[in-house]
Amino acid sequence: MTHQERIYLAQKALLGVSIGDAFGDKFFGDYDFILEKIEKKEIPNAENENLENIFWEFTDDTAMSIAIFEELKEKADIDQINLTKKFIKNHNLDPNRGYGATLRRTLREMQETETTEWENIAKNSFEGQGSMGNGACMRVCPIGAFFFDDLEKVKILAKKSSETTHYNIEASTGAIAIAITTALATKIGKEDEDNKDLSQTFVKNYADFVDIILSYLPDCDTKSKIAKTKNVMPNYHIETIKTMLGNGTQMTAQDTVPFVIWCAGHYLCDFESALWKAISILGDRDTICAMVGGITIMSSKKEKIPQNWINSVEKFEKSIFCEK
Repeated sequence: MTHQERIYLAQKALLGVSIGDAFGDKFFGDYDFILEKIEKKEIPNAENENLENIFWEFTDDTAMSIAIFEELKEKADIDQINLTKKFIKNHNLDPNRGYGATLRRTLREMQETETTEWENIAKNSFEGQGSMGNGACMRVCPIGAFFFDDLEKVKILAKKSSETTHYNIEASTGAIAIAITTALATKIGKEDEDNKDLSQTFVKNYADFVDIILSYLPDCDTKSKIAKTKNVMPNYHIETIKTMLGNGTQMTAQDTVPFVIWCAGHYLCDFESALWKAISILGDRDTICAMVGGITIMSSKKEKIPQNWINSVEKFEKSIFCEK
């Protein structure tokens, strides 16, 4: 594939991330009101969403994904110092995008050392354990799309991208898992274009789909919980699924990534249904939906991606975060 073709795929993943991110972010508020909106499949405060003046703003999930996309676009690789500088730059351009307190502090410390101490700073988070937060996972979909035909490369770059801020095996495992899942979805989408309909094969064999992902992961709690998703049936009540897999409330990789993979894996061909299922578990809504959106957009046909959602979301390519 040409570099330009890979950029196109990574940009498509980034579109899915931005839609999912902005979509999920609209479902914070009064509990009963949000549940009613989910049940009716109505987006809060978007009754006139077909009008041009409706605007869904994305969060730090997309802003950090843009940094990774720009790094891939420039180098077809991840340079950890350059990526860290991009994270810092995008944070400073708009700090009010939902960044967590720990990440804010980490980026500030890295900026003060001109990123030369990024590794020590990342390792020293949480009393030397490093962060196991889901922030390393929600930004890697462009990596999976860009190198969909080289899963070993996807694993290496996802780990490198994670380490810049989340130097912990749980976080890096979650990042690898999401990137590999995106790569598989991209492969499915491309083979569907050739009328091979590989998506139906994976939908019917979810366990095989997960086994491919697991084969690239180191042993840890996140991997064990992803393996557990093979025992969670699609007809289980959402509260049962939440109890078994988590919903991101703890903001950790192991509490977020298993459900994301379960949700995306069972709705690979249906971007819109995937996001409605994703939001139904509540929890870390924007982050969960960002990952589910970034994965399933790669394997869903165009008609499964609502045009009014595309029209409504903030255009990342025109945002202050994209290199002009």
